[in-house]
Amino acid sequence: MRKPHIISYLAVLLLITGPMFSAYKNKDLDAKGLKDYYRKYFPIGVAVAPRDLSGDKRNLILSQFNSITSENAMKMGPIHPMENTYNWKIADSIASFARINGLKLRGHCLVWHNQAPRWLFKNEDGSVASKETLLKRIQAHINTVVSRYKKDIYAWDVVNEVIADDSAYFRKSPLYQIAGEDFVEMAFRYAHQADPNAQLFYNDYNTEQPLKREKIYRMLKGLLAKGVPIHGVGLQGHWSVNNPSRSELEKSIALFSSLGLKIQVTELDVSVYDGHQGGQLIKDNAQQAVAAFTPEMEEKQLQQYKMIFDVLRKHKDHITGVTFWNLSDQYSWLDNRGRKNYPLLFDQELKPKKAYFEVTKF
Repeated sequence: MRKPHIISYLAVLLLITGPMFSAYKNKDLDAKGLKDYYRKYFPIGVAVAPRDLSGDKRNLILSQFNSITSENAMKMGPIHPMENTYNWKIADSIASFARINGLKLRGHCLVWHNQAPRWLFKNEDGSVASKETLLKRIQAHINTVVSRYKKDIYAWDVVNEVIADDSAYFRKSPLYQIAGEDFVEMAFRYAHQADPNAQLFYNDYNTEQPLKREKIYRMLKGLLAKGVPIHGVGLQGHWSVNNPSRSELEKSIALFSSLGLKIQVTELDVSVYDGHQGGQLIKDNAQQAVAAFTPEMEEKQLQQYKMIFDVLRKHKDHITGVTFWNLSDQYSWLDNRGRKNYPLLFDQELKPKKAYFEVTKF
């Protein structure tokens, strides 16, 4: 009896085990990923958490993106919960993932009123810290974190969301109430001292709303005139199916780039609900349970994504990066606003949505 050739056994073995060793495979995707379509334009990134660094999610990241951002692990509260305590484990794992896989890594974020630990603003007796104490604490935090990731992180969101959405100029946060406007300038100076090679960004949302846009411009222009080392502005890009308009998005790019600043879309998603900053908050849990991704939502989202990327490609000389905020519709921070959202290019099964093909068809 003729013995089967050993190659036949190898062929069967590869057929069975191949998916274990291959990159992400999806019959709806070709060999190119978002990063490949946009290689001549700008890096394409995604915000990640530990849950994304293994299995199919890991493979999707590596096939589609060439940049990542830590969604939460590098924010002050998670990474520096007590004045003399740092939690490095998760942030280190994300930095290691980027390094091993040759991905660019953005740092997010060094100074933010939200997800800030209580100790930052208080003395041991519970009284409010002085301006001098607050600035010293900010400096120590920035120096420690930036120095640790100096070889991994090429750009930092240094200061996040300090401009008010209403008629006021600065947000009346504890940072502002204690230190006035000075904490913004000093944070950038501290970050530059810690890593002179890092690109330093101011990051905010609603940057396409005329009133807020003008206030951000005013602040950045004043800081630049003082020689503060600011290199870019992050348009968060928490947008929706009806916001922003093409004209307002182009106005923002033109205005901020006129200052000589690099522009990145740092937290991109397109809510399927109308409104600003991810649509309206809904507190009715029943609505979240029944929310579905309808054909109407799909079409509106598709058209909005198409417009956004048309504009970004048009202004590629000023755009140096685009980062999606979360990987797929399995999970989005927008789900926490009261109803299930479907704001990304990959669905709950990690498959590309119709909008994916619109942003890669050019």
